Amino acid sequence: MAAAASAITALLDFSDPLSADAPRLRYAFANPRMVLQAHSLDQVQGVLAAVQLHAAQGRWCVGYVSYEAAPAFDAALVVHASTGPLAWFAVFENALPWPEALGSHEVRVDWQALMPRAVFDSSMQTLHEAIAQGELYQVNLTTQMQGQLSHAAGVDAHQAALSLFASLLRAQPQGFAAFLDTGDSGQVLSVSPELFFDWQAPTILARPMKGTARRGDTPHEDEALAQGLRSSAKERSENVMIVDLLRNDISRVAEPFSVKVPRLFHTQALPTVWQMTSDVQATTRAGTTLVDVFSALFPCGSVTGAPKVQAMQKIHQLEPHARGVYCGALGVVQPGGRATFNVPIRTVTLQGQRAHCGIGSGITADATAQGEWQEWVYKQAFVQRASQAFSLLETLALEDGVLRHRAAHLARMQAAADHFGVPWDASRVDAALEVLTQSHPSGLWRVRLLMDAQGQLQAQVFALEPHPEFIRLELAKQPLLEAHSEFVRFKTTRRAHYDAFAPTEPGVFDTILWNSAGEITEGTRGNLAFCIEGRWMTPPLTCGLLNGVGRAAALSAGRVVEGVVRLADLERATEMAFINSLRGWLPARKNTLKGVES
Repeated sequence: MAAAASAITALLDFSDPLSADAPRLRYAFANPRMVLQAHSLDQVQGVLAAVQLHAAQGRWCVGYVSYEAAPAFDAALVVHASTGPLAWFAVFENALPWPEALGSHEVRVDWQALMPRAVFDSSMQTLHEAIAQGELYQVNLTTQMQGQLSHAAGVDAHQAALSLFASLLRAQPQGFAAFLDTGDSGQVLSVSPELFFDWQAPTILARPMKGTARRGDTPHEDEALAQGLRSSAKERSENVMIVDLLRNDISRVAEPFSVKVPRLFHTQALPTVWQMTSDVQATTRAGTTLVDVFSALFPCGSVTGAPKVQAMQKIHQLEPHARGVYCGALGVVQPGGRATFNVPIRTVTLQGQRAHCGIGSGITADATAQGEWQEWVYKQAFVQRASQAFSLLETLALEDGVLRHRAAHLARMQAAADHFGVPWDASRVDAALEVLTQSHPSGLWRVRLLMDAQGQLQAQVFALEPHPEFIRLELAKQPLLEAHSEFVRFKTTRRAHYDAFAPTEPGVFDTILWNSAGEITEGTRGNLAFCIEGRWMTPPLTCGLLNGVGRAAALSAGRVVEGVVRLADLERATEMAFINSLRGWLPARKNTLKGVES
């Protein structure tokens, strides 16, 4: 019998670390037999020993060990004072089926910005000086994003947390996901892709994750970025440092000469980033306990740096607050003793309406402040995707009962559905559009198609207002920092990044956007084309823009070619145009371009 959502204490959705083809460990847990907690360092090992005993007696134990529990295993590891339990495990007699309805309430989290850039740059300089002086090789620097959770009246904290967890699962599936409702200590929502360790005595496997690249704007660029990650000397060095640390840690509980690295520099595709992992495997010695494993490995070297003691000293110096569950260990010890824990990155903790989410990266000698800052931006994309409901969006022209470029629009919407994990039912979409076209057999209309996270389609029809013969454009005063975001590559109702650049002066039709590299990208409502030296060019997708249907049609017809257009190139443009499927090709005279001299 499935547990009612209101009674759920824990949820697990773990992939099998040993086989991608094996069924996922996907269960719900309710009504714990007891809860084991440690509030002081001297209680931590006792909690883990009790967990192992309960598992040996046939029970399930689900919980976490916080980062600040580290001194319980080695007094040399320096941390801040804990703000919650150092260890928390619920003990269950049985696992229950995954609930059919996980959480359907609309919730929103408004996140504050990352730490000030000046503080980040100062921390980077401190770490580079320490590395140059030989104090350490690498430090995992992190910050805690803070947010405010909001939801409808009548939705309690448990329901809101489950609904946010459901959104996080859609945003980042296929990892080592877990939900815990600890009562007074709040809820933990983890969709971590990183395995800390899987121990099925005598075999132990660790899979540290080090090395990150953003996902590409096109399939070709995406594969090039993955290959660049695999071949990057900086990323490989970062990964090897942590692999060596893990090899040393695991050797403390391993049979002599049994520590192996069967897989190195494996690239894993996540929805918003590429990640690099490596495997470290060994045979543990007879009599090894769960306490021994934690004493040897905790915290995972991927979230500390190397050497671990010195790295954690720098973390204590530079990070002002406790990490909590983030960067600790979260997982399950199954009946019989198999222990599987993730490293709780990509993890949100809730305390009432207050939300926290840690973001970080490994800093090495050749890391740059701009590169690491950009990595933080890419890594937070998962939580930004889940923190506000949105729908997939297509806007089409309906002329005398016929939808213009219908097949191209639906293909683009289906690609977005595949990317965001939205169920796609082509027959249902066709049926909805048939009703719409039959009810509007004549005239020119603007059709707005919306598809929500459950795949439900809504069609809205509006009269298509006329536009001037020539339009005016203005140049954005600053770059669109989200140019490579998935909410640029795919068309959705999440448009705050565009709305911030909407024209403010009467008579201006749209804004010319550009990325942080000074490359023109698109407008807020369509694509752009520029005639330079007698050739019409439109920016390539790799600059960070939507693959517009009207743009694709112009490319197919040979009216434009792809070419990078930089800010300085605008002075050489003799003509320019706005393009989209709804309006077609709208010319814009150069002397009407605000912000650029004629």
